[in-house]
Amino acid sequence: MSNILRPDSRIFVAGHRGLAGSAIVRRLRALGHTNLLLRTHKELDLLDAVAVDWFFQTERPEFVFLAAAKVGGILANRDFPADFIAENLRIQCNIIESAHRSQVSRLLFLGSSCIYPRLAPQPIHEDQLLAGPLEFTNRSYAVAKIAGIEMCWAYNRQHGTRYLAAMPTNLYGPGDNYDLANSHVLPALIRKVHQAKQAGATELVVWGTGTPLREFLYSDDMADACVFLLSLPEAEFKAITSDAERPPLVNVGFGLDLSIGELAQTVCRVLQFPGRLTFDTTKPDGTPRKLMDSSRLFSLGWRPRVSLEEGIALAYADFLAREQAGTL
Repeated sequence: MSNILRPDSRIFVAGHRGLAGSAIVRRLRALGHTNLLLRTHKELDLLDAVAVDWFFQTERPEFVFLAAAKVGGILANRDFPADFIAENLRIQCNIIESAHRSQVSRLLFLGSSCIYPRLAPQPIHEDQLLAGPLEFTNRSYAVAKIAGIEMCWAYNRQHGTRYLAAMPTNLYGPGDNYDLANSHVLPALIRKVHQAKQAGATELVVWGTGTPLREFLYSDDMADACVFLLSLPEAEFKAITSDAERPPLVNVGFGLDLSIGELAQTVCRVLQFPGRLTFDTTKPDGTPRKLMDSSRLFSLGWRPRVSLEEGIALAYADFLAREQAGTL
């Protein structure tokens, strides 16, 4: 079985309807891949170990992108921690174990930058994993993702598998969640600014102090990085996934960050909202700063292409199309 992605390779994208998974599917199709194995939740419940194993034994995927996860913003993570840890652990365990049983050639597990300590040195290098306390507001989700990284590493060491964990920074783009109760900060701002603009408001209230620093990556850039990583030549891929002293972990970031206040101003500028910003300091800020050190990925030859303003404009166009179609 070849270790390089071919146009006819059998590729399973778990979570293909989500923000990350749908971007990976777009990238694979753009590159000419025609044998994508895609299943909706109704067709394959990833929480069901028997169903997942049957799928792998029947369909025999060669490559796997594990983008399926239960995700949400600060409030959702705070209110439903048991759901976040239990569901994510089950999804990961089912897919990684079944991938091993069916001898999948390569697997890429998508995590999150929240795996790193709350007060990690900036920018955050991969070596900071488990180096300090996590941010409490999303601790359960982060622990589940850390367990996924450890599973990839453990299976590589014990079974000689080729499983890689990619940790993207904050993502946004087509197919994002714009529910104000449980979405992430950028899609929430897009929706808030849009609604303020439609209502003719003169003021926009932003949650928190506006001072935390965040990094953002357009989802199609993330997908390009993931396909790039899973397509690496054998020597480079083996070097990342076969190190007994270092987890098979690669940060996927943009390389620059900005404050939430600056982000809000950028969204207002792109969406052409002239009102002033105020900050509700009773709402939580989360981690003070979270900038990824993506030098490991960049040294392999990959770089992001979509600027923040261009990405916000593309995301807003998707938002407007979905609003018109009634699918938000």
